[in-house]
Amino acid sequence: MNEVVRKLNWFYYGVMIITLIALTIMYYLYMNQYFTPLDQNSPMGMIVQYIIIFDALITIPFGLYLIKWRKPQTLEKYQKLAIIRILLVSNAMPLGIIAYFWMGAYMSMFWVAAVSAIGWFFTKPTIGKVEKEMTPEDPNLPTY
Repeated sequence: MNEVVRKLNWFYYGVMIITLIALTIMYYLYMNQYFTPLDQNSPMGMIVQYIIIFDALITIPFGLYLIKWRKPQTLEKYQKLAIIRILLVSNAMPLGIIAYFWMGAYMSMFWVAAVSAIGWFFTKPTIGKVEKEMTPEDPNLPTY
């Protein structure tokens, strides 16, 4: 089980490194005016916003519910689903940061990245979480 958590942590922190790299590059490009910011009210700006917002609206809840929905029976299946969960929930984080700077520090895209970061926090792999999610649910327990 420690091996699974260790591998999942590589993906978990890898997403954060990718996000920090995207943040650093976009901040540098934005501050040195290497591109003209995209107008958020232009057709292209609206399309970018819709894509990122709908991506976050679909992938974050789906990713957070994935393991409960699929109910893996083995650690190998759990590991695959947990990797998919980390990637689904956190993909809006670097996309939101890139769009934030691309649109000239447009705060709505920053908040999309922030919501993804909050979801990403809940995908943190721990031994206790793996044990809890791998334990079959008792059908006799009441659900409220």
